[in-house]
Amino acid sequence: MIRRKKYIGEKPNKMLVISLDAVGCKDLAVLETLPNFKRLLTSGAVCRHVKSVYPSLTYPAHVSIVTGKLPARHGIVNNLQFQPNRENPDWFWQRRFIRGTTLYDEARKAGLKTASLLWPVTGRAGISCNLPEVWSNRPWENQLMASFLNGTPWYQWDLYKRYGHLLDGIRQPMLDNFVQASLLRTLSHYRPDLTMVHFTDVDTIRHEYGVDSKEAEEALKRHDMRLGEIFGLIERLGETKTTNIIVLGDHFQKNVNQVLYPNYYIVEKGWAKRKGNRLVKWNVAAQTCDGACYIYLKNRKDKEGLYQVALWLKEWKKRPGSGIRAVYSGKQAREKGADPRCSFMLEAEDGVYFKNGCREPLRKALKGNGVHRGAHGYNPDSPDYETFFLASGPDFQPGIQVSDMYLIDEGPIMARALGLELEDADGAVIDQFFPFGN
Repeated sequence: MIRRKKYIGEKPNKMLVISLDAVGCKDLAVLETLPNFKRLLTSGAVCRHVKSVYPSLTYPAHVSIVTGKLPARHGIVNNLQFQPNRENPDWFWQRRFIRGTTLYDEARKAGLKTASLLWPVTGRAGISCNLPEVWSNRPWENQLMASFLNGTPWYQWDLYKRYGHLLDGIRQPMLDNFVQASLLRTLSHYRPDLTMVHFTDVDTIRHEYGVDSKEAEEALKRHDMRLGEIFGLIERLGETKTTNIIVLGDHFQKNVNQVLYPNYYIVEKGWAKRKGNRLVKWNVAAQTCDGACYIYLKNRKDKEGLYQVALWLKEWKKRPGSGIRAVYSGKQAREKGADPRCSFMLEAEDGVYFKNGCREPLRKALKGNGVHRGAHGYNPDSPDYETFFLASGPDFQPGIQVSDMYLIDEGPIMARALGLELEDADGAVIDQFFPFGN
C-alpha cells in the first residue's frame, strides 16, 4: 500500500476513536443490554477477544494502539518513568518518549486535522487540537500551566472556560463529564478529521470499588449515555455516513486485596538505601507495573549480582503466601514485549499487586488505607482478561465478528481506514474488518 503524503481532492471519511479505559471482554454481557452499545455491537464489525500488551497498563497500551508496536519497541514500557529516587515519579506524558511514528503523525503528514482529548503520551505532540493527559508533578506547577505547556493553549482555554466548572480535580465521573462536553464541542466546532478521546470513568471506579462492583456497572451505563450523545451530535451534523466510529478498550482489571512492596526487601538485603519512602544509592530497584513489577540492576553486566538477585527471587516465590505467581528473566520479559532494560520481571498472584514504596513489606486492603480493589498490569494471557475492539462506519464491514486479535493490530486497521500506513508495525491489518476489495 502506498502511504498518502497529502490528499488531493476528496479526503477520507472522518474517524472518531473512543478509548474506554479498563473496559474488557467480560463487560460486553452488560454493554449489549444498553441501547447505544447494542446499536454498535449489532451493526458494526466486532472483535470480542483482544489481547492487550505486557505490562497491560494504560500508557503502554495506548501507545501500542496508535503505533501498532509492542512496548519494547515503541519505548513506553510503563505508566511511570523509572525514577527510584523520587517518591512520586513522572509519568510518560510527552510524545518525545515514543520511538517511531504514530497514527496521528501520519494523519498530520497527510494534511488531516487531528484532535486528542486526554489520550495518553500526547504531551507536546503535533496535534491540531490537543488536550493532553498530564498533571502538575512539581511544587512550582499548577494544572493549567502543565496542560497549556503540553497541549494547544487556545483550544484548551476554550474548553476550560466553557466546561471547567464540571471538574473536581480528577475525580469521576466529573472528569469524564468534562471530557465529554469538550469532545462534543470539538466535533461540532473544530471539525477534526481524526479525533481520539480517552475516558477513564470505569478504570477509576474499578480501582476504588472493584471489578464487579455495582459502582463499576453504573460507570458502564454512563459510558452508554455518553455514546448516545455522540451519536446524536454526529446525526445532527449530517455526518453519520461519513464518520467511522471506533470504540475500544486498552486492558481489563482484576480484583485485589493486598499490595506488595519489593523495594522493602531490596533495602533489607542491602542492595539499596532508603530515605523516607524512596530509594537512594541503589544497585537493585523494583518498579511497579501494578500486577507486574520490573526488577532493575544498575549494572546489568554484573553476573554475580544477577545470580544473587535471581536466587533471592526464586526463594521468595517459594514461600507460602509470597504473592508471586511467576519470575521472568530479562530475556523472557523482552520476549513478551516488556522493557528490554529490566533484569527480571515479577508477576503477581490473583488478589495481589505491587507498589514502589519501601517503608513496609505489604499492606492488606482496609477502608481508607490506600489499597486498590481493582488493578491491571498483569500478563495479557491471563484468563478472562481480554478487552474488545468495535468499528462502525462507511469503511467497515457491518456485522462481522472477528474471533480474536491483538491490541497492536488496531493501529494498522485504523490506518488503513484512513488511507494511511503504520510502517514497521508489529501488528497487522485484519482484512475481515473491511468490505471486499477495500
